[in-house]
Amino acid sequence: MAAFTLRLSCSLRQKLRLLIVLVCLPLAACTVLPQRPLSQVWILPAQPGAPASGQAINRSLRVIQPGTSQFINSSRIAVQPQGAEITVYSGSRWSDSVPILVRNRLTQELRTDGRFTSVSSDEDNLQADFELGGDLTSFQGIYSGKKGEVLIQFDARLVQTSERRVIASRRFVIHQPISGSSMNEVVEAFGQASDRLAADILRWLENTSAMR
Repeated sequence: MAAFTLRLSCSLRQKLRLLIVLVCLPLAACTVLPQRPLSQVWILPAQPGAPASGQAINRSLRVIQPGTSQFINSSRIAVQPQGAEITVYSGSRWSDSVPILVRNRLTQELRTDGRFTSVSSDEDNLQADFELGGDLTSFQGIYSGKKGEVLIQFDARLVQTSERRVIASRRFVIHQPISGSSMNEVVEAFGQASDRLAADILRWLENTSAMR
């Protein structure tokens, strides 16, 4: 009788050990299997220019969000991997929608320059002498083979707010090479292209006779 009880106890202990192993297996699998990577959120890098030392422009300026296509008007980072195909960089997005990023970058550059009486944005909804806006038709990475570049095309318009009249317009096209294949290098190229766009627009405004 004692031997039967011992065999029963051993059998019960083996079953309990097996049950514990089976319960722990899913937990072990959860820690071993690779986790799905989290989405990366990127700010648009900026290198603001130095304050200007030239003649002050005694005008106030409001910068508004540019109009753009439905595809670009989002926080997705657009790319043309080949030909006319357009898609997005997987697992990455901007911290804001593209029109807001461009508006904020231009506003930052113009405020740093310091020659305008005031620089506001459409978010502030303040009165201004002039309004800077336009159409952003390209803001994406483009690849030809292994070589990539960032393309920005912006058709700028300067509007006299009192009469709602366009007094100047110009197309800006920026090509900025992407130095490598990492997402960090892609974002850096977008930042450099945006810096060049902001600097070109500032020089254009300085040379627009209606601003004087």
